[in-house]
Amino acid sequence: MKLVSKIALVAAGLVMAASAQAVDPSKKAKNGYHQQKVVYHVNNIHTAKGALRNVKNHLNALGDENVEIIVVTHSSGAFAMVDGAMGKKDKKGKVYNFNDQIASLANRGVKFEICANTIRGKKIPKNKINENAEVVPSGVAQIADLQQKGYLYIKP
Repeated sequence: MKLVSKIALVAAGLVMAASAQAVDPSKKAKNGYHQQKVVYHVNNIHTAKGALRNVKNHLNALGDENVEIIVVTHSSGAFAMVDGAMGKKDKKGKVYNFNDQIASLANRGVKFEICANTIRGKKIPKNKINENAEVVPSGVAQIADLQQKGYLYIKP
């Protein structure tokens, strides 16, 4: 009986700690916005660079502590989560490095997820998946699940 009480006490403490760090959409954030929970849907490698720029701008507008962002990738968008993935050259000839941008955003609290179906279908080597990306069973199912949990949906 004592063990059950200790487990319950620890579980209650973990729930309280988790809720203390969670964003609350009823609370004000920066620039007059409210705190937010958001899922970004990236399914095209050609829009991935812009999507990551949107995420950065979103963080800058609300403040890192006022927004919880999850980027879910699948289809060709998942290739942004592959180590060594590079975007097109810009006007100055500089190549866009997805790894650097993902690491920078992950350091600010953004979570990245990649679809296991896409990994299998596109034959992406598991050892090439960015260390900041978590593999989820299905990208589209994950997006729907997050929306059910109150995350706002953004499709750049």
